[in-house]
Amino acid sequence: MARDPLTAGPETDLALPTSRKALITLSVMLVTFMQILDTSVTNVAITHMQGSMSASVEEITWVLTSYLAANAIVLPATGWLAGLLGRKRFFLISVTLFTVSSFLSGIAPNLTLLILARILQGIGGGPLLPMSQAIMWEIFPLEQRGMAMAIWGVGIMFAPIIGPTLGGWITDNWSWPWIFYINLPVGIAGFFMASAFLFDPPYLKRARRIDVLGLLLMVLGFGSLQLFLDRGEREDWFDSTLIVTLAVVGGTAVVLFLLRQLTADEPVVDLGVFRDRNFAPGTLIVAMVMFGLFSSMLLQTLYMQKVLGYDALGAGLALAPGGVGNMFSLLLAGRLVTRMDQRLLLGLGCVVNAVALSMMGTLNLSVGYWDLALPRLIQGLGIGFIFVPLTTMTMANIPRERLGNATTLFNVVRNFGGSAGIALAATFLARRSQVHQADLVSHVNIWSPQTADRLQELTRTFFLQGADPYTARNQALGTLYRSTVEQATVLAFMDDFWLLTALFAAVIVLVPLFRRVRLTPAGSPVPGD
Repeated sequence: MARDPLTAGPETDLALPTSRKALITLSVMLVTFMQILDTSVTNVAITHMQGSMSASVEEITWVLTSYLAANAIVLPATGWLAGLLGRKRFFLISVTLFTVSSFLSGIAPNLTLLILARILQGIGGGPLLPMSQAIMWEIFPLEQRGMAMAIWGVGIMFAPIIGPTLGGWITDNWSWPWIFYINLPVGIAGFFMASAFLFDPPYLKRARRIDVLGLLLMVLGFGSLQLFLDRGEREDWFDSTLIVTLAVVGGTAVVLFLLRQLTADEPVVDLGVFRDRNFAPGTLIVAMVMFGLFSSMLLQTLYMQKVLGYDALGAGLALAPGGVGNMFSLLLAGRLVTRMDQRLLLGLGCVVNAVALSMMGTLNLSVGYWDLALPRLIQGLGIGFIFVPLTTMTMANIPRERLGNATTLFNVVRNFGGSAGIALAATFLARRSQVHQADLVSHVNIWSPQTADRLQELTRTFFLQGADPYTARNQALGTLYRSTVEQATVLAFMDDFWLLTALFAAVIVLVPLFRRVRLTPAGSPVPGD
């Protein structure tokens, strides 16, 4: 008698028909893509929200901060909550909460209610990513998981790339509430599809008790650290009492939380997966990669909008080739990952990213579209060759009953790597701009022949445009100063990009820490050298 695929043991592949796998994949990818897309779309629309809410810059940024903080708080508990409530039920609750809170965000009449809706949206959206990854990993046999992760990667990597373009178009042609309303049909479709096709695996570990102390430490620690990263640049980091308090409270609470998890009978997060030879370096590398990816996207966007004067739509179009390269390399890597040493693919992806970032480090004020788009295309190609082998090697030897926990930890580290990249890249950019500005100004001598000639030329230009001699001279001095500041900013961007180039070069050094996973038709991982 044929065995029921839904009652297979933990070491047995779930013998699901191909059509069922495809429908499950579509279900989880639909809502995951929606959740990630929403984050990048909201970033673009923030200035429109500020105007309609009559809010200050400090006030409106809480629309972003509240979502990220709520996301960071619930994410570490995803595996435990799935065991407590049942994974299918928890997935449906998360989709429902995200969809309903999207509607509430769109109709919010004031800033306070908008922030509350965004907190609910963050709580609902946080668990979707690790749960979808665990579901995708378990329904495919090991030799097919490389392609499965490639398909999953198209969603999580492509969404933030098209987000700025889509967000710019929606806010320019409709209005900002529509960036939330577009989630409604997707969320409803995802809910009904997940209801029909998802299931709870028989090996899912059910939580029997609630670790109240662990949960409190988790909320306090991860919430404080996320606020620390998100508010640090705006509050001038450790010159702010708030930031110092968040750092101390968050760091202390996370350390106590980790100690609690090592001693609790039923921990919220099982840290035992870090004993796996591949999981520990995998989480370290994913943090470094997401640091580099998110910070480089932020820097490119800032360069185009603040230095070159691109609007949101123009900046999105310049970033778009990265998505094309990413989709191509993800699908190609999904095929190659079962045929060659995954460490070679990972190393190749790091080299390609280092090359792309070094190209970005040579930008200047006269660059054209393809000077910006070509490095993005190359970077997109590199990311695919990193993501697929990295995920495959990191998760290959994790027992299925611990997959939910492992994907949760993987995504916690991934999120914090991206958040740290955004925060520190902006800080380093500001500090290096000040350093270069001071250096350039110290070399500008108004008595030197070259500077005097330049000032005279500018003064004459403004005089011919109708200014009196005194005003023309002041305008010339102002133009010279702005030019100096502009050059200092460009040099600061170059410093950031070269630093990220070095980061990806450093990742290459860590690749030998992995043990190769040999993917056989039988679907059993055989550790290599």
